[in-house]
Order: sequence, then structure tokens, then C-alpha cells
Amino acid sequence: MSDAAGGSYTLVVALADDATVSAGALGEHSLPAGAYAYTGSALGAGGFSRVDRHRRTARGDNDTRHWHVDYLLGHPAARIDRVVRSVGVDVECAVAERLPAGPVDGFGASDCGCPSHLAGGDDGERARERGGDAGGALDALAERALAAHEAAVAETDDPDATVDVVSGSAE
Repeated sequence: MSDAAGGSYTLVVALADDATVSAGALGEHSLPAGAYAYTGSALGAGGFSRVDRHRRTARGDNDTRHWHVDYLLGHPAARIDRVVRSVGVDVECAVAERLPAGPVDGFGASDCGCPSHLAGGDDGERARERGGDAGGALDALAERALAAHEAAVAETDDPDATVDVVSGSAE
């Protein structure tokens, strides 16, 4: 299946420093440095080109803010580490429900009944206290996102659906 087919995705985001993010109608929120996962869908005509748009926003090449996640990705401390994709299926809410509770109610969930589509993972400080590093927190959250996508896709019984992980910086 091609990228044009679209599907659902989770952006695994590293927030290098504490940040205050103004997320449109959700208002201003303080987010501690750490690992986050935002789950969305790319089901329109452009398919996964939406993920490329998110990458441009995170690099500072796009100042337009359409979605809640744009406000997070537009912060200079935010970086997309990797992207987990379910190609050819809409499992956005099923994946979001399988990830840790998020720090902002309603984030990315204005078109559904989910509490939030932004999951908050272990932060870098807690990871270092356990003898790891902030990268370990990103790895752990990415593994949870991958498992959530695999489980959600398995429930669809769609033999053509696939799950993959791609670089956060590649376009």
C-alpha cells in the first residue's frame, strides 16, 4: 500500500525543555520536558503527506497552525523522533486509547469522544534517575505506540493493513 492510501499515525515527540504551549481553543498549557506521543489520522486525499506537513512545522518551515499538534510541534523545544503508522486503516482512536493518559484534556480529540490524543510518556529526568536517559523514555513510548498500532490493526481483520515505523526527520 502506498503513502497516498493514508491511515493512522503516532508522532513520537521529544520535548527538550519545559514548554508553555498555547493550543488554540484549548488555551495555554505547561508541558514538562519529556516524551510525548500524538495520534492522528491521514485519511484524506493527501494520505500521509499530513505527516510531512507536521515534520515541516517541527523544523520551523511552516508557521500555519491548523491542528492542536501544530502548536506543540511549532515550539522550538519540540522534535519529532519517529512516526508509527498504520497504513490503510483508521485506528486513530483505538491507538490513542491504548497509550498513557495525556497531559491536556481534549488535545487532538475535538472530532471524537476520546479524552485526548496526546499521550505523556516518562520524562527525561525520571529516566535518568533510573539509570537511563531521555532517549530511553522516547524508545519506551515508541514501543508502546508500536504495540498499540499492532493491536488496533489486528482487531480490524484487514489483511492488507500494515504497521511501520519511519524516521521523524525523513520526508
